[in-house]
Amino acid sequence: MAELTSAPFPEDGDVLFVMAAEVEYGPALRRMIRPVMTGIGPIEAAIETSLALQRRQYAGIATRLVVSLGSAGSNRLEQGGIYQASSVSWRDIDASALGFARGVTPLVDHPAEVPLPTPVPGLPSARLSTGGNVVSGAAYSAIDAEMVDMETFAVWRAASRHALPLVAIRGISDGVDELRRYSDWTALLPDIDRGLAAAVDRLLVEWRAGRVAI
Repeated sequence: MAELTSAPFPEDGDVLFVMAAEVEYGPALRRMIRPVMTGIGPIEAAIETSLALQRRQYAGIATRLVVSLGSAGSNRLEQGGIYQASSVSWRDIDASALGFARGVTPLVDHPAEVPLPTPVPGLPSARLSTGGNVVSGAAYSAIDAEMVDMETFAVWRAASRHALPLVAIRGISDGVDELRRYSDWTALLPDIDRGLAAAVDRLLVEWRAGRVAI
């Protein structure tokens, strides 16, 4: 990996980084950022992101951007590859029996697939699906997205309530082979840590130079 150019990003900076689990927060990222750790799953992510944004607001910290980082699954994308999400959807919500489109929360104004900015130069993009389940094997066939996670839609929902844009960057930890044990998820996390750090470095260079159009 090329040498990182960005200085460590302070916890009180104008970008809020959000991650789910300490196991994904490796040494490369630790040298760069101090994220909010939410815990795994959409409920934990929504609660902790909302609380973090409220605390920052009360402390007078002017948040301008939220960045969701971590691992994702995919049976189509390169294992260990790093991608920025071009959109995010919520695969758990289905109120179609009441006449609402699947993926849309009843009486809440959001599309089934929410477009996201992809401001990192040269980083490939893919569509992301968030849900409360670990996807493995044949379950991928029911998902209309290239990668899956368990937090990003919830982080977007919290950010959107504060009128803040969200960038999501994910490393593919698994998906080609069926998951059978915990280590099937964690084996590639050291590589993903280095890849995410490189992507964050590029994002921050663009952000500090005022070249990120959100």
